[in-house]
Order: sequence, then C-alpha cells, then structure tokens
Amino acid sequence: MTGRKLILERAVKEIQDGMCVNLGIGMPTLIANMIPEDVDVMLQSENGLLGIGAYPKETEVDPDLINAGKETVTAKAGASYFDSAESFSMIRGGHIDLAILGGMEVSGNGDLANWMIPGKMVKGMGGAMDLVQGAKRIVVIMDHVNKHGESKVKKNCTLPLTGQGVVHCLITDLAVFHFTDAGMELVELQNGVALDEVKEKTEADFTVSESLKQLD
Repeated sequence: MTGRKLILERAVKEIQDGMCVNLGIGMPTLIANMIPEDVDVMLQSENGLLGIGAYPKETEVDPDLINAGKETVTAKAGASYFDSAESFSMIRGGHIDLAILGGMEVSGNGDLANWMIPGKMVKGMGGAMDLVQGAKRIVVIMDHVNKHGESKVKKNCTLPLTGQGVVHCLITDLAVFHFTDAGMELVELQNGVALDEVKEKTEADFTVSESLKQLD
C-alpha cells in the first residue's frame, strides 16, 4: 500500500457521524470519496458549498460546481450554496467541527506551515489561516520527509507559519501524533513501520504513548 493510501485511510477515521468537515486543497480532498456510506457528514468548502459529495463520474461533471481547489465535485441532496463571505463566517464562527489540511511542515509544539514557500509564486493564502483558528479540531496529513529525505516534522518550522500551536493530530506515512499541552506524543505506527524509523526521521522531540499501537 502506498504512503498516500495509508495516510488517507487513517485520516478518514477522524470523521464522525454528524460532523461538519472542511477538507483542505490537495490530498485532503480525496477523502470525500472514502467516507463510509453509513457516516452522515456535511462537507464544507470555502468557496460557498455545504454538502459536497464524491468526485463526479464523467457523465456527472458540472463545470459550475467546484470546490475551493477548482476541482469539479458533486452536491448531496439538501446541499446549500452561498458566497464566500458566508462561508468564512461559518469558519470564523466556530461552526466547523473538523478541518483536515495538508502540511509542508509541522513543529513539535503544533505549529503549522502549509501556505507558501518563499520565492515561489503563490496565488493567495487561501482559507487555511481562518480554518486553523476557527475549526474545532485540526488534523494535518502529509509525508513524513520531503523529497530530499529531510524531516517535515520539525523542532521549529522554517517556512512561514499558518498558525501557532493549532494542530491537534498529525498523520503521516509513518505515524500518528497527538498534540497536548505536554507536547507531541506518538500514538500509532503505520503498518510495517518500526519505532526506530520514526525516531530517525523525526526532527522534533516527542514522547511515546504507553498504549502505542500498530495500524493494520
């Protein structure tokens, strides 16, 4: 199983029945197709759609129906459409139960950097800065190391921050961490991953849960 598949399958378990959930641009949007049919959730998008469904089949594509990443989507029965001002009022008003976001770097105290790399063209900061402050729970999903083999789980983020101390849960292709006032705690290992590998590839300091488990 690929690292991305491992991340997504673990991330979908964070979604519970009755939640209002925002899925960030990129890998998180793929979770929309993985939510079990018996789990009733409302997916919300910053551009003004509450009730996003799965990605459309070729015969279902509506070019006017898109998510915040400009991808075509479907809408569930009972979906609502509104302007982005109303959407951000939902976010800033604390009405989003869970936001699952991609990450470039996460620090040991739960700082998140995910909106820009200096020197590279950025169209805008998107909604991440509002989501990390307004959503009730923030889950970040990302690869554990970058393409150069360097840890993305840092002592201190080196990229511009999206928010300080905002991450509640980090899911990577190697492990799952929870963040509390006591710091970062390793709670799960991905299938086939050894603790020594996580220690080797994690720059940040962390504790190991007494109930550490290995995912299937």
